[in-house]
Amino acid sequence: MTIDQVRQLVAERGVHARKLREVLSLLSEDWHPLAELVRLPAVPRRTVQDLLKALGDDAETSGDRHRLAPGLVAAYRAEFGVSGVRDHTDVLRQILVDVADVPPPLSSLDHVQATAETALNRAVWLNSTYDLAGRRLLCLGDHDLTSLAVAAVNPQVSITVVDLDERLLEFIDSRARARGLDVRTLHCDMRFGLPTSVLESFDLVFSDPPYTPEGMGLFAGRGVEALEDIASGRLLLAYGFSDRTPALGLKVQQELQKLGLVFEAILPAFHRFDGAQAIGSAADLYVCRPTGRRAVTGGTRIYTHGAQSVESSGPSKEALAALSELAPRPESSPPPKPRAAGWAEPVGKGAASLAVDLSADPGPWLLRTLLASSPARLACLVANNHPAVSSEAGQKELQELVATRFKLKFLRNNPDGKTTIVVADQVLTGTLSLGERTVREVLMKAHGKLRNVWREALITASQGVLTKRQAAEIVDNAPVASDDLDVRLVDLPKHRIAALLPEISASAGYVERPEG
Repeated sequence: MTIDQVRQLVAERGVHARKLREVLSLLSEDWHPLAELVRLPAVPRRTVQDLLKALGDDAETSGDRHRLAPGLVAAYRAEFGVSGVRDHTDVLRQILVDVADVPPPLSSLDHVQATAETALNRAVWLNSTYDLAGRRLLCLGDHDLTSLAVAAVNPQVSITVVDLDERLLEFIDSRARARGLDVRTLHCDMRFGLPTSVLESFDLVFSDPPYTPEGMGLFAGRGVEALEDIASGRLLLAYGFSDRTPALGLKVQQELQKLGLVFEAILPAFHRFDGAQAIGSAADLYVCRPTGRRAVTGGTRIYTHGAQSVESSGPSKEALAALSELAPRPESSPPPKPRAAGWAEPVGKGAASLAVDLSADPGPWLLRTLLASSPARLACLVANNHPAVSSEAGQKELQELVATRFKLKFLRNNPDGKTTIVVADQVLTGTLSLGERTVREVLMKAHGKLRNVWREALITASQGVLTKRQAAEIVDNAPVASDDLDVRLVDLPKHRIAALLPEISASAGYVERPEG
């Protein structure tokens, strides 16, 4: 029998037979070209050809595609244990569509797209290793769409995604909502701290961080901060390094050990990528057990490309000088020193003017800085290709979001020719309608829990017409997600802020008729 020849070939591989079983798994699923049979399980071409030869008539061939004869699939699965991932073919097809539609990777954020099979492998491994039903999983960054894969494999797990990329957050929101999946998204730049609502709240944390020592250490530290129970919680990390640079791998592992992480397991080449050829298009899965909570420190340069890379030199002196000059000041005072980016806490409170260097902004810092600042004038330095600056549509979108707080000007004639200064002047409250004043009050307290801030904004804007109870009822009955009311406005993705502001404005309509 041909199956005996396959059994012999698998036996000859000994402890390394697992990859042959993965080839058989692929063949039992559907048609696959020879290139996929080589790439997906990372098996040499010659080895795959030997297996196909051993299969003989048990395999069918159509051009360069191969599969097991349908009538023999059950027998091969029973013999070689090729079940698990390949039992989720419908999920894999769905992930393939998602990966094809996801916003393009950003090299400035070290994005390298994991394969759809990898997203599914992660989901199946998590589901088979841990009891996910009723548990909470946090994904620190998720351009690979691991969240959607896990939710599809086990809909009973509650998943939160925090990410810097506004495009990705909107994409995941849209797909999860359309499928009724329990996946929520929050905006976060790990360098400035996690949203307060996710601290010490999760059973498991998964992340595929930037592969610099600084990036790995920072993301791992944030992951530990998010675990509810240090004893039972687990941090799962993707990390890969070239076999030509073991010293780099050692440095990263030392960064993780500084955080008190124990490596329960390292699964080699678990993750596969369409790219990242310098590390063989693969990365290991680190299963980490924390031994305590350690303070997380680090700078803003954690990536390997662009203005946020470790090697970046920052903006020119001329650009910073121009930035400072645009912030007004008393004649007796020196020009304000440009502040570095950051919005973990409100900035510029009570200041007449503020200058902020956002030249390394990957996109969302500008809006968050506007939300977190309270000066009469704010001047921000950003790159010319910033999404809120480089197009008229981007400028209009940003202005609409902060229209009740600031009037924006975009000055693109900087001496270096590479940066734009965004000047934000405060809008006078006397020019605003009741709804606009309510929105303004909410925006001015973007670091407070939205439910409380919105309620107080209604009371303030109504000048005491509404009682605290009436204002609370208006907020609780507003057509917005209850989860959004329990977080800070500054932590919401941009698209949800944009959808929320009209509802806040409309809620002020009840001020004139609180009895209704």
